[in-house]
Amino acid sequence: MAEPVATSELAQIAADLAHWRAAARSLGELETIAAPGAWAALERYLGAEVRRRLTSIADSLAHEADRLAAAVAGARQTDTRRLRGRVLELRRRYIQAETIIDFYAEAVNHRTTPRIATLMRALDGIAVDSMQVLLRQFGIDAPPALTYLDKGLGASILRAGVRLWDGGTLSPAAAIKITRHNLLRPTSLIHETGHQVAHLLGWNAELAEALAETLRPASTEAADVWRNWASEVAADVHAFVLLGYSPVPALATVVDGTTDQVFAMPVGDPHPFGWIRVLFNAELCRTWYGAGPWDNLATAWIERHPLHLASPDAQHVVQATLPRLRRLVEVCTKRPMRAIRGRPLYELVDPLRVSPSALAQLAARAGESLYTSSYLQRQESLRILAWNTLQVATTPERAPALSRQLEEWLVRGGSEALVAAA
Repeated sequence: MAEPVATSELAQIAADLAHWRAAARSLGELETIAAPGAWAALERYLGAEVRRRLTSIADSLAHEADRLAAAVAGARQTDTRRLRGRVLELRRRYIQAETIIDFYAEAVNHRTTPRIATLMRALDGIAVDSMQVLLRQFGIDAPPALTYLDKGLGASILRAGVRLWDGGTLSPAAAIKITRHNLLRPTSLIHETGHQVAHLLGWNAELAEALAETLRPASTEAADVWRNWASEVAADVHAFVLLGYSPVPALATVVDGTTDQVFAMPVGDPHPFGWIRVLFNAELCRTWYGAGPWDNLATAWIERHPLHLASPDAQHVVQATLPRLRRLVEVCTKRPMRAIRGRPLYELVDPLRVSPSALAQLAARAGESLYTSSYLQRQESLRILAWNTLQVATTPERAPALSRQLEEWLVRGGSEALVAAA
């Protein structure tokens, strides 16, 4: 009776394999998972690179399925256990590949409407601009950026070049989520590109030790916490030196919540808890620009979320940190770092270029051309974004008009990018 069972099992393996083989082939049909119009809305190089990498994933899986089919066709009945294991492995690989391809397909598919496609294309360009500021000084090419719109409070990034879910494929682009509520206040974009820059420069590990060293005399516990926060601190500092104060109010909006939430310290969370993060960012501005609207924001946060309501652990970190906030800022912006050729960050990216007064001078010199000049859009995209979002933060009664102004500017930039790529 064993002979028919083995034959039946081999036939079932062949049937299972046929299913996964067909599925693997279909993964490479990229036009079926993202609309042709959405692919066309990408900048040419970005679209070609993403498609090439995704097609390679699908082709590799299909070739693996073909090799397995040949093995099944010539198999003996005694091979069924081994072949069954290989089919299950193919299924696992398919799920991994599908996860990767669907992630990028969904990101691309957010560009199916002309307005969103144009806005995202403009944000792609600003993201690359922000990475080039530091990377080009080290002879490193900024990776392509693929921005996409999604729900939620906070932005995120899947860094270019990181190993994806299958453990082997490298991410073809810096895929950056922009939240719907901040589409026209997209300063978080520059925080996310800061993660990519810090990774490529190898800055995070060195900064982690410098932050811990600064806190260690006061508290080893606080030193360990700040070491764990280094990657997020680096990204916040990157946003500050490129945009000045304007990311801070947007950050405060995202990390706000109940008092319990803004003092929450989940184990292993790389983000500073909201209360101390807002105060650190306000101190960045105070150290470099003196008094300003960041002081009012910091005061409002202290009053809104009284420290005595925090957990003992959070209170301990705050008490160790507050007297050293300025030193932490100086470590991040003024201390020479091996990762950046032994120079302090401010010598490579001067935060004074995005002080409120410097941005006001830029706007005054440009006049009406600030939002219409193609030259300024290419050369000053970051400072124009900083100026617009700074005004939103400091004159909220003008926010609707300023948002419309920024949207028109982004649409113009995205449209020009598409024409240039054609």
